[in-house]
Amino acid sequence: MLPQQQPLNIAIVGAGIAGLAAAIALRRNGFIVQIYESDKYKTEIGAGLGVTVNAQRVLEELGYSKKNLKAVVNEGTLSSDGNSEEGQLTPWLLDSLNNTSKPNLLCARTDLHAELERLALEAGEGPAAVLHLSSKVLKCDPEAGSLTLSNVMVVQSDLILSADGISSSVRTDIVGHHVRPLASGMPSFRAVIEASKLEGVEDLAWLNKGISGPRAVGMMVGNLLRGLIIYPCRNGTLFNVVGIFMDPHQDNPDWNATGMCAEVQAFYADFHPRYQPVFAAFPEQALKWRMLTLPYLPTWIRGHAALVGDTAHRMLPTFSQGAALAIEVTAALHALLLPGTTPADVPVHLAAYEALRVCRA
Repeated sequence: MLPQQQPLNIAIVGAGIAGLAAAIALRRNGFIVQIYESDKYKTEIGAGLGVTVNAQRVLEELGYSKKNLKAVVNEGTLSSDGNSEEGQLTPWLLDSLNNTSKPNLLCARTDLHAELERLALEAGEGPAAVLHLSSKVLKCDPEAGSLTLSNVMVVQSDLILSADGISSSVRTDIVGHHVRPLASGMPSFRAVIEASKLEGVEDLAWLNKGISGPRAVGMMVGNLLRGLIIYPCRNGTLFNVVGIFMDPHQDNPDWNATGMCAEVQAFYADFHPRYQPVFAAFPEQALKWRMLTLPYLPTWIRGHAALVGDTAHRMLPTFSQGAALAIEVTAALHALLLPGTTPADVPVHLAAYEALRVCRA
């Protein structure tokens, strides 16, 4: 009788959405998954995101609970001119082509992250993944399948997945050279506002009436575009708010990543009065998000290591596909790295993974 093939030992760098989703898929194939996260306590920035149909299909296969997302249905976007009260409905293309399609969803990033963490770390199909906090990776040897941590510990694995985001510490070792993230030129103010803060405000019909989904408001200030995107999440108790603006100086080293509520209000002072209560509801200190991108990478794989999610293909939030494509990746990994896969098989399967996924990014 042949000896039973031992399950792969897999190291995932980063415990964000991409890393946790990959951990869920691979533990369900019976592999031993270790997740290395540099933060002392992994938490997501309190913002919203879209869970589109393509992501939902994969999440269903991973066994997620839709209820746990506390999501709001996204029927379409109502776009308005910041100078006026006029609006135009833009339904999602998928829904207009196929009215039997399940709806797109809007949720708080923290709620999606918590559900993925539950599926990755708690008892379920396959051995539960193990999360190592305060475990910053300093170096990756893709050919040897090893990671060197900040405590000088060396971790040996059959497969390494770099899911540590746009500022990845591992990407250089896989790609072969440093890749500098690029400023998009369209940063934004971001905040999550409790719906209760807008109670009692008159003239909120533009936000609360009509279809369920985002409201997008834009106008030109001089020759620069400024915009507002707002939508509900967490069962309608929160609003995710993004104030987009064009900034040609975003690449300056002294670019400030925080903004005061007064600065937000000043930026959007020219918007119609009905939108001003939203800007006034921003927290005293708001996050200023650069919205970086990545240039096209010559490779996503090397030896026993691969890039996933934002580490490979940073996407702007324009079509709500950043998290969705990170989740999609797990379906490919789940299908390619089947039970019985040997360490020697890994480079071949990673080549197939890259061939399948690059065109989607």
